[in-house]
Amino acid sequence: MTLPRYGEYRDSTVEWLGQLPAHWELVRVKRIASSIEQGWSPQCENFPAETPDEWGVMKVGCVNGGTFRSSENKKLPAELQPMEHYSLKRGDLLISRANTRELVGSAAVVPDNFHNLLLCDKLYRLRADKSQCVVTYLAYYLGTRLAKSQMELDATGASSSMLNIGQSAVLDLLMPLPRLAEQEGIATFLDHETAKIDALIAEQEKLIALLAEKRQATISHAVTRGLDSDAPMKDSGVAWLGEVPAHWKVGKAGFYISILPGYAFPSAGFCLDDTKVRLLRGVNVGVGELRWEEVVYWKRNEADRLDLFELRAGDVVIGMDRPLISTGMRVALVKANDLPCLLLQRVAKIQPGDSVDPRFIMRLLGSRAFEAHFAPETTGVSVPHISGEQIASFVIPVPPMEEQGRICDFIETELGKLDALNRESQRAVSLLTERRSALIAAAVTGQIDVRDTVTA
Repeated sequence: MTLPRYGEYRDSTVEWLGQLPAHWELVRVKRIASSIEQGWSPQCENFPAETPDEWGVMKVGCVNGGTFRSSENKKLPAELQPMEHYSLKRGDLLISRANTRELVGSAAVVPDNFHNLLLCDKLYRLRADKSQCVVTYLAYYLGTRLAKSQMELDATGASSSMLNIGQSAVLDLLMPLPRLAEQEGIATFLDHETAKIDALIAEQEKLIALLAEKRQATISHAVTRGLDSDAPMKDSGVAWLGEVPAHWKVGKAGFYISILPGYAFPSAGFCLDDTKVRLLRGVNVGVGELRWEEVVYWKRNEADRLDLFELRAGDVVIGMDRPLISTGMRVALVKANDLPCLLLQRVAKIQPGDSVDPRFIMRLLGSRAFEAHFAPETTGVSVPHISGEQIASFVIPVPPMEEQGRICDFIETELGKLDALNRESQRAVSLLTERRSALIAAAVTGQIDVRDTVTA
């Protein structure tokens, strides 16, 4: 879409804003704000309010992404008296006051009256003077990188974790202000165009989810049924496994592998000297790979007796705390370029015996079957943890070694194809998201003229 520029511009005299349409004003947000307030912070349940007679307090994530999500709330306990003046009303603009650097300052408009949903202390509620400002236009502006970067300048807190912005960061923010009718036109245009982009993003995200399902199904079928569809089958005797090829063995993982939890290295001895040996911590174990963005090191000496915890290429490692994340099981194969490194506690090393391919064990432990094996014992636990005993008791199918190799080669080939498609879809989402941001920024700063645009 190619849109015209305005006929005449003037210098805003603000370096980060540049030129504005000549007839637009430049004001501070406090000129158009009739009120701004912060909510409250009661002790709530860890689940949302679900019926109209239950009260909920909003979570800060209700505005992440620029769209209000009423489901992002925590139920107020029945014994607490609700502070009804914090109830959300149609047209309230909610702004993330305390959040990560990426999300602090996120803003969204409440689309309807929610009498039983209350403002939390990590959000600001701004009510705009309707005679001067269309609140949707203001929400779009606050969501731009320009506006958020300026609010961040006044933020406090650790740069790598939670940031906090004061009311002045919002109220003193400079904003371009066209006439009211023009604001309405810009907001309507952006509602229409962003909805189309969001629909395209949703299609790509659906494809990404389908690829993830296909990935899991490919692994599961290969490691439990093999590659020969005509092979004679037998009952495994295990409910989740069903039938397996008749020539395969079935047994507890502990018969085929050894499990070693990591050593309790004292954190006082951690260093950042990359001439020392890396420590493999839980944070370094990703889904199918080791990640070294955050690294600490350990100084070794000849008498430290740590040789047992030296990792070798072909070792399988698994994160024992929070082993399952949204993208899958935190289990990976140690490769030559990961070495040297030492095994830290809360990570376990799994060494296959002579009858098991390390890659095959990694695929089994990354499967939904293993998740189903340990999940009943970790449900509801704030920090789920698995033990060596749980891994050892997992019943696994064991094909002949040569066949395991063929199965693993097949899986890697198929996953390579699926991963390539996934990268294409992720790239499409990234480009569409960038296009959406650029369109919003151009419209609310007057770099494009949408007054004559037909949105119907």
